[in-house]
Parts: sequence; structure tokens; C-alpha cells
Amino acid sequence: MKNLYVSGYRSYELSVFKPNDPKLSFIKKCLKDSLIRHIENGLEWVLIGGQLGAEIWAAEVAFDLKEEYPELKVGVLFPFYKYGEKWNETNRQLLEQVKAQADFVEYTSHRPYQSPRQLKANKEFLLKHSDGALMLYDPEFEGKPKYLYRMIQEKQEKATYPLELITFETLQESVYEQQDPFF
Repeated sequence: MKNLYVSGYRSYELSVFKPNDPKLSFIKKCLKDSLIRHIENGLEWVLIGGQLGAEIWAAEVAFDLKEEYPELKVGVLFPFYKYGEKWNETNRQLLEQVKAQADFVEYTSHRPYQSPRQLKANKEFLLKHSDGALMLYDPEFEGKPKYLYRMIQEKQEKATYPLELITFETLQESVYEQQDPFF
């Protein structure tokens, strides 16, 4: 797998509103472990659409991993021109940091937001140009990622397309692994 599409829950769906939220260390640990496995098996590109939450966190993890794996690249393909422009200042700065560090930044639509069709087209483009996906998503607890999850399931009916899920159970196991056994 050379190109991995990473997506999942938005930050608000997990009640993560600050960069120092304790939940974030467990989420990023799971993302890191998965990305390292993929890198060691030939992963070259992490692809995201720029959504706050799993996608931005995956990019941050990938940027950190570049120290050890300098061949890893991050591609950000926004669904429309001026994406994130209406976000609050803190989130816009976060998005700008990701854009500045990414190896490739482009828009699947060069027009400002016009309709939800642009969001779907972005997902379709990322699915078409990736060899598999990693999602921070638990099908038992639907949220906005359910649409992408369903698109992946439809794609899997027609072709081989690996999907790895980081579920709430995966996150809980990470919490147990990271806790000091002496306390």
C-alpha cells in the first residue's frame, strides 16, 4: 500500500476541543502505531481532506514520524477552495500549520463551497487515489464518518480496498497499555 487515506471522527464528535486534551494522546498513539506498521510495509503517502479531528491529527502524527521516516509524505486535498476560511482563529491556524508542512496541497474543487456534492466528490477522489484507508471510527457509534464508511463498503464490494478501523475498543486498549502498572 503506497497511498493511505486517513479519516474519521471530527474533534467535536469526540469532545476534543483543546490540543492538550488527555484523550488526544491515546488517539495519536493509535494513529502512530498504525502508520508505522504501514510505513514499514511500503507506505509513501498519507492522504487527508483537511477535516478537524482524525484527519488533522493523522497529519500531525505523520509530520512527527518524518523525523524517523523522512520518505513519508503528506497530501492534503481540500474539498473546495477557501476550505476552513469560516473556522475560528485557532482552527484556521491549525489548518495553516498543516498546509505549511504538507508535501502536497490541492483542492478537488477550485470553487468556494456551493453544495454537499463537493464534499462527496472529495471523498470519491481520495478513495480513487488511495490503496486503502485508516479510519478513527466505530460503526457502533455512528457520526459524520458513517458516510465515508459506507462509501468504502461499497468500494469493497467491487474491488479489494483494505480498511483498518481504530474503534473505541482499540482506544480503550491503548489506555490500558499506556497506564503505569504500578498504580
